[in-house]
Amino acid sequence: MKSNITLVGMPASGKSTIGVLLAKRLGYSFVDVDIVIQEKTGQLLKEIIAERGTDGFLKVEEDINAELETERSVIAPGGSVIYGPKAMEHLHEISTVVYLKLSYEDVKQRLGDLKDRGVALKDGMTLLDLYNERVPLYEKYADVTIDETGKTLGACVDELRKIMEQRMEDSELSR
Repeated sequence: MKSNITLVGMPASGKSTIGVLLAKRLGYSFVDVDIVIQEKTGQLLKEIIAERGTDGFLKVEEDINAELETERSVIAPGGSVIYGPKAMEHLHEISTVVYLKLSYEDVKQRLGDLKDRGVALKDGMTLLDLYNERVPLYEKYADVTIDETGKTLGACVDELRKIMEQRMEDSELSR
């Protein structure tokens, strides 16, 4: 059984909030990969994007995610991690990948300033373009999908905890 859980999804889907709550309930560590990137580079995400461009940032993000070594952790990478196949293969090897599914309307409502959040948007791309580009990738890599529609973050955490505990039981029974 993979001892880590990786949360993927659009910016504002609750990866960090749900991740911290889930880690507390499971007795796991919490790893915010955006903070790991900032610590390793000594720069804010928006500074990396300003200095190296979107592609340069995506490369940094992929490399750092592909090298993560952790046990019994809830991992919350940035929403753009799914553009890095090397990173996603590694995260898939060390964790159960959970897609936090949120409607476009909910994403739009929750998001503030995209640039300030360090969202990697290509020139001329709208939030809807980004949503439509990323959703199939999240679905492709997900082992588990949690649909957040009409649910509180607490309800999402409870649902996810039950699923993960069931998966752990199933894997122990299959030994």
